[in-house]
Amino acid sequence: MALQKGDFITINFTAKVKETNEVFDTTVEEVAKKEKLQKEGGFYEPKLIVIGEKWVLTPLDDGFTTMEVDKPAVVEIPPEKAAGLRDPEKVRRIHLKQLLAQGIDPVIGKEIEFGEKKQRAIIRSVGAGRVLLDFNPPLAGKTLVYDVTVTKKLESNDEKISALIHRRLPIVEENKFKCTLKDKTLTIEMPEDTFYIEGVQIAKRGIAMDLQKFFPENTVQFVETFKAPEKPKAAEPATPAAEPAKPEAAPEPAESKP
Repeated sequence: MALQKGDFITINFTAKVKETNEVFDTTVEEVAKKEKLQKEGGFYEPKLIVIGEKWVLTPLDDGFTTMEVDKPAVVEIPPEKAAGLRDPEKVRRIHLKQLLAQGIDPVIGKEIEFGEKKQRAIIRSVGAGRVLLDFNPPLAGKTLVYDVTVTKKLESNDEKISALIHRRLPIVEENKFKCTLKDKTLTIEMPEDTFYIEGVQIAKRGIAMDLQKFFPENTVQFVETFKAPEKPKAAEPATPAAEPAKPEAAPEPAESKP
């Protein structure tokens, strides 16, 4: 059956620049290692997509309805539908001392944040006390190619709910969340692994918004149960060691008669 708008799917993809064949994003760990794209705390696994929600670039999102599960596909996206065309006015030459004053090492190709507004820019050239900064997005003016495979179509509501939770909290295994639906209230029991994750409250808000969007008939509540630490067991009294047997007294020598 063909995929359609509103379907929940998971995909693997590798994205590259057509002109240079440079890989800039992937969901496949082996590719990330090969292309030196791995980041600390990064996750490499199939990505959840709800077709039509524009969680990816529009041409890629539109292309899902022509794909089939487990069949590789290629989607090519021109610059004007990707990061946009390059704007020459976004390339500026500044004094080298302006970078040095911000503690920035002027290395060609380095991406930096410059100025009071912390605008992102790439250093294109350095020379004669001047630095050329490019404020265009790194992929501006480039044609993008996505090698993509739909790995699965999620059918049950349980699968969809679990995937939406994992989308916001990928650091925790999906099977650690317990979800129950009763009287149109969806209760999510949060595992202890989530209690001290930085930004967990923002993640919970995102989960609630996603679930209420795709399952609007239900309210969402989170349950966090803090268990008292187990008390250490009282040490059993040590069994007194048996006293060593006393050596038998040697018999006194018999008196000799004169």
